[in-house]
Amino acid sequence: MLILSPDIGSERYIFNFTVRDSPSYFINVNSWGREDYIKSLSDSFRVGDCVIIENPLVQTKEVERDEKFSPTTPSNYKLLLSENHSTVRICSPGEVDPQLLSLLNIPVKDPQDFYSLGDIVANGQSLDGRIINVLAAVKSVGVPKCFTTSDRRKGQRCEVRLYDETESSFAMVCWDNESIQLAQSWMPRETVIFAADVRINFDKFRNCMVATVISKTIITTNPDTPEANTLLNFIRESAEMLDLDDDLGEQFRESVNLQTIADVYTVEQLKSEVVQRVGKPEPFYGIIFAYISTLNIDTETPKIIRNRCVKCHFVVNENTNVCSFCPGFGASSDAMPVFPSFDLFVDLTDHTGTLHSCSFSDTVAEEALGYTVQEFQALTEAQRTALKWHFLLERSKIYFKIIPSASSRTGLRVNLLSCKLADPVEASQNLPLKEK
Repeated sequence: MLILSPDIGSERYIFNFTVRDSPSYFINVNSWGREDYIKSLSDSFRVGDCVIIENPLVQTKEVERDEKFSPTTPSNYKLLLSENHSTVRICSPGEVDPQLLSLLNIPVKDPQDFYSLGDIVANGQSLDGRIINVLAAVKSVGVPKCFTTSDRRKGQRCEVRLYDETESSFAMVCWDNESIQLAQSWMPRETVIFAADVRINFDKFRNCMVATVISKTIITTNPDTPEANTLLNFIRESAEMLDLDDDLGEQFRESVNLQTIADVYTVEQLKSEVVQRVGKPEPFYGIIFAYISTLNIDTETPKIIRNRCVKCHFVVNENTNVCSFCPGFGASSDAMPVFPSFDLFVDLTDHTGTLHSCSFSDTVAEEALGYTVQEFQALTEAQRTALKWHFLLERSKIYFKIIPSASSRTGLRVNLLSCKLADPVEASQNLPLKEK
C-alpha cells in the first residue's frame, strides 16, 4: 500500500510499502525524504514488481504506532530507507526468482479466515467500522472519478462491485492510486480477490454495508487456494445468470463518470457502430441529441413502476412477489422486502432515424422526470400527460450505454445513463453528421 503525505512542519514526505520473500514472512518499508525523491521512488515500481532494496536500516517496530495505518506483519521489525544511502530498483528478468512471483497468488492471511459477502450483509451494522478479510469475485470495475477536497487536494475514487455464492452485488471502494490501478487490471466475472484487512462500514446514503480499501489492506489477485478455486468455478457456472445484470437499476450498477463520455452520435451513426462491433461483447458509451418520441408515463402505473428486491435489486415476480435470485427469500410467510422503481422503455428520434425500446429506469428516470417514484404516483393523469409532452416537444441530451444482445429483437440493449433537456446552442453544434 502506498501512502504519500507531507510531514507537518517540514518539507519531508513519507512513502510506505510492504515487501514479501516467503509465504510466511513480509515486512513494511518506510522511506522519508524530499517531495521529488519520494514521488520518484513511488513511481518507480508497482504492486507485483520484484525489487532489490540496498542499504536499508533495520529497526524494531512499535506495533501500535507503526501498524495503525500500515499492514499488520508477522515481523518484529521494519525497514527504513534513507534518501542518501538506500536504493530500490526493479529486478532485471534474469534476477527474478520464479518462487517470488508465486507469492503474488498466496494471501497474507489464513485463506480460510474471511467473511462471505452474505455474512457481512447478515451481520449488518454490527460490523460497522470493523476490519476484516473478504474473499469475493469481481463483478464490475467502475471508472475512476477525480475530485478536489475543500482544501484543494486532488484525489480519486473507484468503486468495484463484488459478488459470491451468497450475495449478488456488494460495493468495495478504492481511494488510493495504487489500489485503483490494481483494480483496473481485474477482469470482471473472471477475477477472484482475497482482500486482507478491508474496513466495513454501513453506508447511510445507500442503506447498505460497503467495504473500503485502506492503508492496511493487502489484496491478493486470483489466490491459489481451494476456497478461491471453488468460488472461481461458481462464477464460471453463474455467468449466464449474470448476463441479466443489465436489467438492474442504475442506482445499484457500477458508477459511470459521464465526463469521460465524449463521442456524439446520430441514430444512424449509432446503428452503424453496432454493425461494426458485431461479435464484440463489450459495451460502448456515447451521447445523442434526440427527441424522446415515445414516453408512456400516463399509462397504468403497474406497467411503468415495478418492485425490486432490497437484497439483490433484481425485479421480483409480480404475482408471487418472490425474488428468483435470492435463495430462501419468499420461502417463509414473511413478506418479501421490496422497493418501487421506474421501469420505462422509450424511443429516441433524431433527423436520421429512431432507436426503439431504450431502457429508462430507476434513478436516471427519477432525475430526468424530476420526481421520485412516490411523488410520481401522487400525480394526476393530467399532470403526467403535461410532463410527458414537456419531453416530447424538446430535444434532450442523452448519455447512453449500448450492450450487444443476441436475445434482443434489435440485437442490442440501450440503457440511458442520463437524460436532460439539451442546450439549444450545444445541440445545434452537434447536429451535423460527422464520420466516427
